[in-house]
Amino acid sequence: MTAETDTPRDTPSRGPGADPGEAGVPDAPADERLTDEATRLRLAVGRLHRRIRIDGRESVPPLQLSALATIDLNGPLRLSDLARREAVTAPTMSRVLAALDDNGLVVRAADPQDARGVLITLSDKGRTVLEEIRNHRTALVARRLARLDEAQREALRAALPAIEALLVDEL
Repeated sequence: MTAETDTPRDTPSRGPGADPGEAGVPDAPADERLTDEATRLRLAVGRLHRRIRIDGRESVPPLQLSALATIDLNGPLRLSDLARREAVTAPTMSRVLAALDDNGLVVRAADPQDARGVLITLSDKGRTVLEEIRNHRTALVARRLARLDEAQREALRAALPAIEALLVDEL
């Protein structure tokens, strides 16, 4: 059984002689609660994301969808910038863009700042597909939210600013 499908089995054990300086591992007994909360949150968010992806049955694979969203958010991008933002190699991103281009979801245009460069933007079809997927996924989450009682929904509303703050990278 894996940690992603089971109970928090991957919580670090801190036996006698454990190095308190291990990277990313809380070292005080008081931090065990933080580690347990982090594990529960990671599992819940991961499972919810997986359910949304499975229930969504989109025709656009995850990396292609992520690339579309990144292009939408950041405007015209060069292949190298998109690859960096998506944390993949340039050859991988080249294949992703080829598939998106074949499906008419992106447009490649010459970079006015560099004649050798190409900027990638969403096509009208790409923008429409991305919007449809976002709307469908939002509806899936809304249906799940509707199953909760008002106190649970209020707890989620109160937690949203903290959850959103987790998305901010450390400087």
